This record gives sequence, structure tokens and C-alpha cells, in this order.
Amino acid sequence: MSTSKSKYSFYESVELYFDKAASATKIDASLLEQIKACNSVYQMRFPVKIGKKIEVIEAYRVQHSHHKLPCKGGIRFSSKVNQDEVMALAALMTYKCAIVDVPFGGGKGGVKISPSKYNAAQLERITRRYTSELIKKNFIGPGLDVPAPDYGTGAREMSWILDTYATFQSSSNMVDAYGCVTGKPVGQGGIRGRTEATGLGVYYGTREACSHADDMKALGLEPGLEGKKVIVQGLGNVGYYSAKYFQEAGAIIVGIAEYDGSIYNAKGLDVEDVKKYIKRTGSIVDYPKAKMLKDKKSVLEMDCDILVPAALEQQINSGNMKGIKAKIIAEGANGPTTPEAEEYLLKKGVMILPDMYLNAGGVTVSYFEWLKNLSHVRFGRMDKRFMQSNNEELVSLVEKMTGRSLSKTERSKLKLKGPDEVDLVYSGLEETMVSAYNDIREVWKKNKKLEDLRSAAFYVALNKVAESYAMLGIFP
Repeated sequence: MSTSKSKYSFYESVELYFDKAASATKIDASLLEQIKACNSVYQMRFPVKIGKKIEVIEAYRVQHSHHKLPCKGGIRFSSKVNQDEVMALAALMTYKCAIVDVPFGGGKGGVKISPSKYNAAQLERITRRYTSELIKKNFIGPGLDVPAPDYGTGAREMSWILDTYATFQSSSNMVDAYGCVTGKPVGQGGIRGRTEATGLGVYYGTREACSHADDMKALGLEPGLEGKKVIVQGLGNVGYYSAKYFQEAGAIIVGIAEYDGSIYNAKGLDVEDVKKYIKRTGSIVDYPKAKMLKDKKSVLEMDCDILVPAALEQQINSGNMKGIKAKIIAEGANGPTTPEAEEYLLKKGVMILPDMYLNAGGVTVSYFEWLKNLSHVRFGRMDKRFMQSNNEELVSLVEKMTGRSLSKTERSKLKLKGPDEVDLVYSGLEETMVSAYNDIREVWKKNKKLEDLRSAAFYVALNKVAESYAMLGIFP
């Protein structure tokens, strides 16, 4: 199987999609030029002592748009990090935030290292030094630029960033310091539900897309997720939670790809069992309940209804596009489909749920965390008991009027207790993903110039960003 990449770089791909959608808008050309450009690009080199040697680390932070502040976007640790990639991801963050109505400009960060080559103490040293570089140039702060986890980073790294940022603040600036970064551990100002947010958002978005009977009929599929065969590439945070929620909804996970191999079983895989095997052995290789594929990417071409690329960019390309059998591609990763592959697959009738919408669950819940940090109160704390009391009184009234008492099982199904923080997070995320999809779909159906969901998503985003600039009085 060929592993051909795109003739476009990742950033060029984003610009290509931008131009395609922009041609369908009525936005002034000078404003489109401003929206398209990256406002600030910070490329840095800094020394860190690793063992007995000094290593010079290459790193980046890009603020794509200042139409709203703070900027928002994750930080990835990867040996493949480069400026083009970080600029592309920052641009996608601008459009992503606009689509889901989160009041941020797009940003992104990257540190060019392979995390597996460093121990925890060394990673902490690198993270803290990177943070200090951001502080020097005003590239981090609750009202300036708010990082989050991305590929190769997690809650641990975010806690190091918070601690470093707080160390540099005066006592008068400490009140909102916890809002300088999201994706933190719950005990350090994080929010329940953030870990699974992106994967859960992929599930909510795909479920909503599959709920439209006419769209599914055009693909030769029945509405809903139940019974649909799903392949997931990447069983990291996004891929695992996507697969978990798909399976719980009745979908059949038939294939899983990891960095060191891929497995396929047409009868279905137990996601939890696969995850436990990987945790126990450190690898997906030789998983006993499925067929092991020699080429780890060949699983993308196996039979399925929904393909979820949840790894890195440009995984579906000119080298494998003709072998793709999925009728729906649900982009859990950023930029997994090259422009050449997208053009071919759209002509073939494949529905592509674009990354800039589908993986917006992470930034949506990061927004909730940021609000929590600035308001200094946990969601649900003020009204949980009040709502529980009201619900119980309502049920008691119904029982009194009907002369029938509900059983414990019936009462539990009614969910009489008030919502916990995680319940409110899930509810807010579901509402966001469902509403955003229907906004995109409505534009897609009404505007004949927009032939696919990605173009429609860009169209929605560009108009929202343009409206923000108009409100600032900078452009007409």
C-alpha cells in the first residue's frame, strides 16, 4: 500500500479549504485577508539540562487570530512539530471556536521532542522552561492566551504550566491565575469531563449526523448508530473515548489501529478488553481476539460504515483513498484527510464530518473550565440541592394525586438528584455539538455553492469571525 502524502502542506491545506469557502461568502476581500493570516508566530530555542548534557529545544506558539481574546489552543509534544503544523492547527482553532460559539481566538503550541525519550523530571524541566518563555513574551495568561493539552501532553503538563505561571505573578494577579491554562487535574482547578470531552464530542457529532434519515438514505445506511461497523485509528484519548461511546450506543467496533500495529475482527472488538491488553503488554501487537494486520494503516481500507481517524494529520491520502470503504469519515484528529483524498472521496459519495467541527468537544469543555476558574465556583454547587428538592416534591405530588407510589427502580430512572458538575458539562457539550452540526447542515443544504460539510463549516466560521471584526469597527 502506498503511503503518499499530499502535495499541499498542512497549512496550505487549511488555506485551500479557506479559499474554497470564502468564495461563497460576501465578506470583503481585505477582511478575508485579515482573517486568514496568522497574527503572531513565536519561534523559540531554549537550553535545558538533560542528564549531563545541555539540549537546545525547538518550540513554537502561534496566535492565529486576535478578533477575540484570549487565544486558545493546545500544546503538543512531538518530534514532528514544525512551524507549518502549528500555524495550521492555530488557524483551525480560530474556526473551530467560532463554529461552536466559544469566545476565543485560535492559538496553538508545539515543542519538538519525543516525550518517550525523557523521564518525568526532564519533561517537567522542559515544560516549565517553555512556559517561562511564553511568559516573557506575553504569550500566556487568562485574558491573553490559554493553552490546553494536545498530542503528547495531558493534565500533568498543564499542572506544571499553571504552577510556573503562578510563580511569576504578583499577589494582585493571582486571583485569576488558574485560568491561564485548561485541562488541569480537577484538584488544581480542572473540570470533570475534560478528559473524555473530545472523544465524547466526536460521538455526539457523529450521532447527530447519523440521525438525519435523508442523509443516511443517500449513503445507503439506516438512521442511528446501532449496528454500524466502526474502525478507529488511534486508541489514545480521543480514539479510546470515541470508540467507547460508539460501542455503548450499539455500534460495532471492527478495527483499531495503533502506532505499532492494527487489528480487525468483523464480528466486533471489545474496546475495554483491547485497552486492558495494551496497558498490560504495552502494545496492540498479537492481541489474541482479532486478526493482526501486517501494515498498520491497511485497517483504514477494511470494510466498515464509519471510519474515525483519531491520530495525526494526512492519514487518508492519495496512497490509500481508493481503498477506503467507509461511507462516513468522522475526523477525530486534526487534518487527517488530504485535499486530494477529500476530492476523490466526496465524488465517491462519502460523507466527511470535518475536524474543525467534530473534535471541538475539547475546546468546548476547556471553555467551561476557564469560566469555572474565573467565576471561582464549581458548576452545580449553587443549585444541585435546590433542584433535587424540587424534583422530589414534584414526584411526591404526582404520587399523591395518582395514589400510586413509584418503585426504587422507577425513581432512579427519573434522576431526581440535582446535576453534578459532570452532568452539566455533558449536557452543555451535547447541546453545543448538536446545535453546531445543525447550523452547518442548514448552510450546506441551502447554499448550492457549498458542496460538502467542510466548506459549510468554514462558511459558518468565516461569517462569525467577520461579524466580530465588524463589531470592533475595524472593517465595514
